[in-house]
Amino acid sequence: MASKVTPAVMRRGLQVLGVAIRTEKAVFAAAVVFSALYGGMTVASAWALGWATENVVEPALKQGEITTGALTFGTALILGVALLKAMGVAGRRFLAGVMQYRMQAHSRRAVTRQYLKLPLAWHHRHPTGQLLSNANADAEAAWAPLAPLPMAVGVIVMLVTAAVAMVITDPILALVGFLIFPAIAVLNLVYQRKLSPLATRAQQLRAEVSEIAHESFDGALVVKTLGRETEETDRFRARANELRDANIAVGRVRGLFDPMLEALPTLGVLAVLLIGAFRLESGAITSGVLVQVAYLFTLLAFPIRALGWVLGELPRAVVGYERIKGVLTATGSMEYGTATLSGTSPARLEVRDLGYSYGDYPVLHDVSLKVEPGRTVALVGPTGSGKSTLTQTFIRLVDPEAGAVLVDEVDLREVAHGGVSDVVALVPQQTFLFDDSVRGNVTLGLPVGDEDVWAALRLAQADGFVSGLPSGLDTMVGERGTTLSGGQRQRVALARALVRRPRLLILDDATSSVDPQVEARILYGLRDAAQASTVIVVAYRMATIALADEVVYLQQGRIADRGSHEELLARCEGYRNLVTAYERQEAEREALGAEEEVSA
Repeated sequence: MASKVTPAVMRRGLQVLGVAIRTEKAVFAAAVVFSALYGGMTVASAWALGWATENVVEPALKQGEITTGALTFGTALILGVALLKAMGVAGRRFLAGVMQYRMQAHSRRAVTRQYLKLPLAWHHRHPTGQLLSNANADAEAAWAPLAPLPMAVGVIVMLVTAAVAMVITDPILALVGFLIFPAIAVLNLVYQRKLSPLATRAQQLRAEVSEIAHESFDGALVVKTLGRETEETDRFRARANELRDANIAVGRVRGLFDPMLEALPTLGVLAVLLIGAFRLESGAITSGVLVQVAYLFTLLAFPIRALGWVLGELPRAVVGYERIKGVLTATGSMEYGTATLSGTSPARLEVRDLGYSYGDYPVLHDVSLKVEPGRTVALVGPTGSGKSTLTQTFIRLVDPEAGAVLVDEVDLREVAHGGVSDVVALVPQQTFLFDDSVRGNVTLGLPVGDEDVWAALRLAQADGFVSGLPSGLDTMVGERGTTLSGGQRQRVALARALVRRPRLLILDDATSSVDPQVEARILYGLRDAAQASTVIVVAYRMATIALADEVVYLQQGRIADRGSHEELLARCEGYRNLVTAYERQEAEREALGAEEEVSA
């Protein structure tokens, strides 16, 4: 349901503004000072015009002459007030912008830090488009009121000073002018009540459009290969049309109320001039007083509008801030200890009674496993048996709900922040490359030389094709590595892990797009490397599995059997059926073809 400027929203919006004021106290204070200077000089300009009317303009019209002193003083007075007023405008706008953009940057940094801090399980529950919206559209919306805020606070000086000056100058004309204020206030209140829900809905739709766009672009390959361009276009068009209609509705309300809010002060000025003309004719006031009061009245409408601009942005700001706060207060962040994983030799891995669930769906049950240093172990199992989830616990992307994962006898939950990734490297089944050079994708900021990069590429069997690229290591690979083949992307990703010289290397089906001969060279090379690693391979192909020292067969989240490839083929029916499925299908196909030939 769309938000309105209710007392609760007002109170929450003022709390949001309070966060910004406390965060940027010095900038806000300076902005308010400049805004007060602007407000004070705006009121002073009315007095300057009144003085110039009485002492320069009126004598010139009546006597046909102007004294040099009066003209000089009047000119200097008006220019001085205008200069100070301009300084107030420039300072106010600049500092308001500084405050607004600093708070936006602060929110984006805080959200990004929290994204990186939160565990992978939290990210699985939130769509990427929503996360992008939190860091962009919501950050902008949350601090949108900061642009007019210093002005709204500063013009209170203008409002009080102008009202007092009007009463002192001529109470009767002030009373005439003040009669129009209730109408302006009521109209402004109605305006904000009409506008706020529409503006809030438009903000929500911006986030939804962003989510759909990101999902469609991110899944471009699926969309194109399945011929879903029309359906995705229609889905995006429907939401974009809703956003268009919401923005038009906002514009319609503004188009209706803005002219009315502009017209009311003008009607007030006309009323002041009408009554003032009779008082001027009776000699009750001078022409300077009439000009001064009329001008002051036009100024009083502006502070009310400025306060309305802030109030109008509050509902949208509350929505944006609450969405950001939902990220910043999200639970599930990982706790770290102080232990370190020292050494340079291959690591020892142990899993004790491990259990893990996705919500109410259990994935792993009482998994216990020991992998001695330098061994290559293949994890094999049908789809959904928990292989990838198990490997994620090895590098602590997720923490087990029961049991523990130990590397070199140290529970990973006791390791200091960053300590696990210094020792353990995971190459996932879905390869991700950044829109960067080959070198940048391999190092990811790691301070290593090109010799180390080439060594990692050689070990990943990627040096051959990289050296043949137009710019070698400096070749840009495009977003997600679109200029490379699937096998090439996998080998660059493997080199990215190897350049860090991990003591425990986890390959989650990371060579599925690589030729079996190349894959064999990679695995043999890992064994013979100058700094060997303990290797865990999630594999499906028999050629890959046969290269492992030991095979662990998972079924329904449990270790059903373990041993050599030959041993499991002989004694484990589930394993045998899984790894020989392709060969059996080929044999059945050939047998069927032979039968058809005999029948013919």
